[in-house]
Amino acid sequence: MSANARPLSPHIGIYRWQIQMVTSILHRATGIALAAGTILLVVALLALAAGPEAWDCVAACCRSWFGTILLIGWTWSLAFHWLNGIRHLAQDLGYGFAPATFVRNGWISTIGSLVLTVLVWACVFAQRGGA
Repeated sequence: MSANARPLSPHIGIYRWQIQMVTSILHRATGIALAAGTILLVVALLALAAGPEAWDCVAACCRSWFGTILLIGWTWSLAFHWLNGIRHLAQDLGYGFAPATFVRNGWISTIGSLVLTVLVWACVFAQRGGA
């Protein structure tokens, strides 16, 4: 068979975006974000152990608008990865493979992660007036 006669693999642009695709991609991306965030968490803990000056620097970074956005993003990553992981665990046990259930559970993990993030940060802002 010549190289020109070979069938081409469908490209992602051919497929219509579906919640299953989005949750799969987001699960991988949030796993990477959580790994990076964990490295930053270790740096923060090392700064805490190093003394008040180092911790004040970390706290100032967290209070900045950029630090707050990073913390909110890390919180959402954690919530999404956790909820989607529970969905995957249920599927590993053999539940939730009907197309309607599969789609519903994808939306639950996506919307639920946003709701959890808003609740966590509402508590943070209510308790301390900010990060």
